[in-house]
Amino acid sequence: MSLHGRYDTDNIFARIIRGEIPAVKVFEDDQVLAFMDAFPQSPGHLLVISKTSQARNLLEAETKTLGRLIGAVQKAVQAVTKALEPDGVVVTQFNGAAAGQSVFHLHFHVIPRYADAPLGRHGEGMADVGELKVLAEKIAATL
Repeated sequence: MSLHGRYDTDNIFARIIRGEIPAVKVFEDDQVLAFMDAFPQSPGHLLVISKTSQARNLLEAETKTLGRLIGAVQKAVQAVTKALEPDGVVVTQFNGAAAGQSVFHLHFHVIPRYADAPLGRHGEGMADVGELKVLAEKIAATL
């Protein structure tokens, strides 16, 4: 998909927001949701999305939405850092298929990095749900 187009109300994140597809949640409020990436690049990889916006990418996002999202991203980075003690944290956000975006609902990746562990490939290797739940509980406990 290109940088421009119509929002698909049946994309996987929209379905997670509506409760049609399960997700391992870390935290949420009325506007944002942070949950474990089912295809993590590193243990503790989570996603932060807007529950109210239909922006497909950064180009379409409302300024107010971005403010709420980046605040939630910071909260997620702080929680991941405290809970998992990584050597670093990568925050990424893709715009368009050519940039690596595979779900066309604005989202940010929070990826803990460890000096002795290579980063996995984006969107490959589904995680064990039980392991995701353990990590989510550990991260959420620091909030």
